Amino acid sequence: MPLPLIQRGELWLVDLGYMGKVRPVVVFNIPFLENERTLCIVVPHTTSVIGSRFEVSINHPALKQGVFDVQQTAAVQAVKFVRRLGVLKTNDLRSVERALATLLGLVSRAAK
Repeated sequence: MPLPLIQRGELWLVDLGYMGKVRPVVVFNIPFLENERTLCIVVPHTTSVIGSRFEVSINHPALKQGVFDVQQTAAVQAVKFVRRLGVLKTNDLRSVERALATLLGLVSRAAK
């Protein structure tokens, strides 16, 4: 079975395994080439909100009330992708990117 075309900024329902459950994610990688591993970098959406600086609330019709938690960023095989749910608006994607950059220390204090 061919793998789905998975694009950066798309929302997908993904099987994150026994403990992670099937949940929505936003995709952050660029499309992979045929000679590359079919791993996608994703940030999961959760309804278990704790109020940390690494959680980003996004309103989207395909999502329940909750947040994208960049502390749960993962690499997931493309075969685990169940169904495309939509795409994030550019500004919403940038909000999650900023939280991810903060988590990874990629943002200088002057740039904030």
